This record gives sequence, C-alpha cells and structure tokens, in this order.
Amino acid sequence: MQPLRGIVFKIISVCLFMAMAALIKAASDTVPPGQSVFFRSFFALPIIFVWLAMRGELRHGWKTDNPMGHFWRGLIGTSAMGLGFAGLGLLPLPEVTAIGYAAPLLVVIFAAMFLNEDVRAFRLSAVALGMVGVLVVLSPRLSVGAGLNTSETLGAMVVLMGAVMAALAQVLVRKLVATETTVAIVLWFSITSSVLSLLTIPWGWAMPGWDLAALLIMAGLLGGLGQIFLTSSYRFADASLVAPFDYTSMILALLIGYFIFDEVPTGTMLIGAGIVIFAGVLIIWRERKLGLQRAQQRKATGNTGT
Repeated sequence: MQPLRGIVFKIISVCLFMAMAALIKAASDTVPPGQSVFFRSFFALPIIFVWLAMRGELRHGWKTDNPMGHFWRGLIGTSAMGLGFAGLGLLPLPEVTAIGYAAPLLVVIFAAMFLNEDVRAFRLSAVALGMVGVLVVLSPRLSVGAGLNTSETLGAMVVLMGAVMAALAQVLVRKLVATETTVAIVLWFSITSSVLSLLTIPWGWAMPGWDLAALLIMAGLLGGLGQIFLTSSYRFADASLVAPFDYTSMILALLIGYFIFDEVPTGTMLIGAGIVIFAGVLIIWRERKLGLQRAQQRKATGNTGT
C-alpha cells in the first residue's frame, strides 16, 4: 500500500469532478440535463479505453457475469447523474455539493435494508445528525417565506432525490463487486449511461455552438479522468483513509461558486454543510476503527493457529 499516493489520487479526482460540475453548470442554461449526461458519459469512454489499454485489460474489461446488475446500476446511476445536473442549473454549486453529501449517509441505511449489513447505534446516530444538517441546508428552500413554487425549491428537491438515487447506486455497486471487476463496473456504467441518456432526446436537446460543445466534451473527459483517479486511489490506500478527502469538494465548490458564478454562500448553508461533514467524518472514523479491530482479531486468530 502507498497511502500518500492514494490520498493524492483521491484529491485529484475530487478536483476533476468539481471542474466537471462547473462546466456542466456553465452549460445548464442552454443544455438540458439528459444531454449533459450523454456528453459526460460518452466522452469519458475514450479516456477509459486508453486506461484499460495501458493496463492490458481492454480485451477482458467487457467480461461480466451479471449484465442485469449492470443495467440496474446504470439506470439508477444515470438517474442520479441527471438529477444532480438538473440541480446545478437551479441552485448554487456549494448548495448542490452540500445536499449531495446526504448520499453516503443514506448508503448506511440502504445497506442495512438491502444488504443486511449490521448498523449499530453509533452509525445510526451519526446518520441522524447528518440528515439534520441536510435539513438545515434545505430549510431556506422549503420555508413558506421562500415560496414553495420557486425554482430553488424545485432544485433542492431534485438534488435531494439525486442523492437518494446515488446512494441506491452505491448499494448496487456493493452487490456487483461480489462477482464483477472494478474495470467492468466502470466501463459498463459509462456505456449504459450513454445509451440511456439518449432516451431524453424527445424532451428536447439543444444544438450547442462550438464553444458550448467544447465545454461539454471537456466535462466528459474530466469525468473519465476523475473516475480513473478515484478508482486508482483505492489501489494504493484503504477506502476509510481516503474517504474524508471527499469533503475537500466543499472548499472547491465555495471557491468556484464565488469566483466564477458570483455565488455567495449563506450562513445557514455553511452551518448545515458543516454538520453533514462532521457526521460523515464520524462514520468514516468509526468504520476505520472497526476495520482495524477486525484486522487485529484476524491476525490474533492466525497467530494462535485457530
């Protein structure tokens, strides 16, 4: 293991995904979410193919023992992506990022429901705390004074639903890894989401100019690179070690939102985001602690010859 390299790769992936989100947001006034999903997915494929060729896995990367599992993961994941992209056109980037932090919290609940994972009081308490933070972020958009029919209220609901779908997609990935390689999961998701996004054509696609098309193509390329760096980070460090660096995305979202989109974060949003991040770090810390304990127990068992 090379933990420092894993952390660096994780941070690079976060930077690439945030740059991608900024490009999608810049195009959101003209390009509908389904079309953005297509560009994000289709133009990630060349990057993924080059990566597979460099690893010598291009020929075997297509192999799958669970095609329907990939389909359902693709359907749910594509829905999550589309909802998230729709939210980028309706809400400030930091707010979309903060609400999106609900996804890893919901994974804990869904894993207990669908995967029969053991979830104890500590993690449940942390999840509850995190969801309070999400409600704090959402509160200005859901209050009567804000107007329940505003685009911001719709955006808040869309992003939250996207977080729910993203959590379900992660649960499906946990099931897929039992029989599928990481390479197959990455490849088939990009292919599936590219195809499924074409189904949104009847709802209207824009004819982007060269400048806008360049933004969308770059978003796809950055998304593909981000996926590769994210996947590679777990080759060099434990997931529990690199996971907290996901939250560097909030710093980037605040900087990009302020300097590029003139978005000034509210105190309520910052407080809510802080609560969610704190809860997420608690869960990660607990998972890492339990993982170390299990490793010590296995080592002790091996040393005793039992």
